[in-house]
Amino acid sequence: QVQLVESGGGLVQAGGSLRLSCAASGSGFNINAMAWYRQAPGKQRELVAAVSSGGSTNYADSVKGRCTISRDNAKNTVYLQMNSLKPEDTAVYYCNVDVLYYREPYGRGSSWGQGTQVTVSS
Repeated sequence: QVQLVESGGGLVQAGGSLRLSCAASGSGFNINAMAWYRQAPGKQRELVAAVSSGGSTNYADSVKGRCTISRDNAKNTVYLQMNSLKPEDTAVYYCNVDVLYYREPYGRGSSWGQGTQVTVSS
């Protein structure tokens, strides 16, 4: 089974930058889409950015032009580069990976990381 470990969160001032990383480990799987979500207190979890297996990307309107999602398939890792951060970007950021298991019990699943806190001060 796949395990996801996120890193790179922290406290930054408005206008600063962070790069989040999410590394998948384990065996018996292939990764399809990879994505970053975020959830602020009292709010629903929302998609920030996603990248398909073919490299196609999608971004929330609120982060377009400021964030870049990328993946390193050899390392089973997805990144989120966040620039020009705003206080409204403050949230817990979660990595999500769409996984195909090619060993028993075979199947498709969605795995979540533990979350990493991003706090942007004004």
